[in-house]
Amino acid sequence: MQLSTSHVVMAAAVVGVLASSPAGATDLFGSGPLDVQVGGLVIVTPKYEGSKDYDVFGVPFAAPAGSNELGIVQFRGPEDIRARLINFNGFEAGPLTGWRFDRDESDSSTLNGLGDVDGGLVFGGYAAYRLGFATPFVSYSHQVTGDDTGGLLRFGVEAPVTMIGGVKMTGQIGATYADDEYMDAFFSVNAAQAALSPLGAYDAEAGFKDVYIGFSADVPLDDRWTVKLLGQYSLLIGDASDSPIVESESQFFGGLGLTYKFTIDR
Repeated sequence: MQLSTSHVVMAAAVVGVLASSPAGATDLFGSGPLDVQVGGLVIVTPKYEGSKDYDVFGVPFAAPAGSNELGIVQFRGPEDIRARLINFNGFEAGPLTGWRFDRDESDSSTLNGLGDVDGGLVFGGYAAYRLGFATPFVSYSHQVTGDDTGGLLRFGVEAPVTMIGGVKMTGQIGATYADDEYMDAFFSVNAAQAALSPLGAYDAEAGFKDVYIGFSADVPLDDRWTVKLLGQYSLLIGDASDSPIVESESQFFGGLGLTYKFTIDR
């Protein structure tokens, strides 16, 4: 299948998620040799938020390898690429950026008459506090290009675990709060849209839109080859789950990749 712009951008962001070890951030700065991973990734994702249908596609990628808990850049998802500028006694904070995906009317017959919603660049910030094995965090992202689809506030806890055989895995659980603009863009049906659609008018208000649980994992095959795994399950709740555009409240996301590591002198 032909990849959309959203798929390409998402793949780039997920590359960052997988290139970072589950324990934390990738240190992209500093001197000395730089370890690099190259490989391929297969991604499974809903066609749009609330869709019952999924897209499956593969992409090649290249990204820095390894991790450093004192590193600067962290990748947590397509809409959550963080820069750790404050790091003091377990507290960390900084700006974040990423990409919010679009929604095309052609993604499903359910969307007939609703028009397209343009994705775009997001900016925001995050704060987290390391409490031994767990790290609670909060982040905010707001779209600044394309359509104004508002902001998302995420709350969650991450917990890294090193398992037998050097397998490194991080579990994550949390919830997402969406403002009025976001809910209107992705879950509401206004009067003009209802006139062109078989769906009735629906006004989705600000509130918690989902709860989620996920994981990422590095499974080393040897010193050079590593299998990368990424998965997340989200359950739409509140006004989001009641929206007539939602075909399924259960939303799954997954990635499977294989990488090869080599070193570049710098």
